[in-house]
Amino acid sequence: MSKIETSSTVTVHYTGKLEDGTVFDTSLSEGREPLTATLGQGQLIPGFESGLVDMTIGESKTIEIEPSDAYGQVNPELVQEVELSRVPEGISVDQMLQANTPMGVMNFRVTEVKEDTVVLDGNHPLAGKKLIFDLEVVGVQ
Repeated sequence: MSKIETSSTVTVHYTGKLEDGTVFDTSLSEGREPLTATLGQGQLIPGFESGLVDMTIGESKTIEIEPSDAYGQVNPELVQEVELSRVPEGISVDQMLQANTPMGVMNFRVTEVKEDTVVLDGNHPLAGKKLIFDLEVVGVQ
């Protein structure tokens, strides 16, 4: 049986959880297909990819990924407070916005709405978190 290598195309069912057990994503939901990706092409976070190496079809395991091998640590420079007049009317906490920045288009999550300002966070929602994935390999090419 062939083992997954760093250049394999892999099809895998997964469930991603936080340390408190909260599921943030799964391929096992109704209507979802397993994930197919070619390793070594930057399609997956590094810890997910390295966790698949040496697995075989039908094998299952649970991996834990530190923030440095997932979405990185929270970068305080990506959190900013802007005037309420610069965002759409009726904005609310946890709403996502896109903005043109010197680094290109970025996504921001609204973390706080104040009287005259809004706090926007450009960090990935899973930045700074340890991720736990249950993996089941269903195909290797």
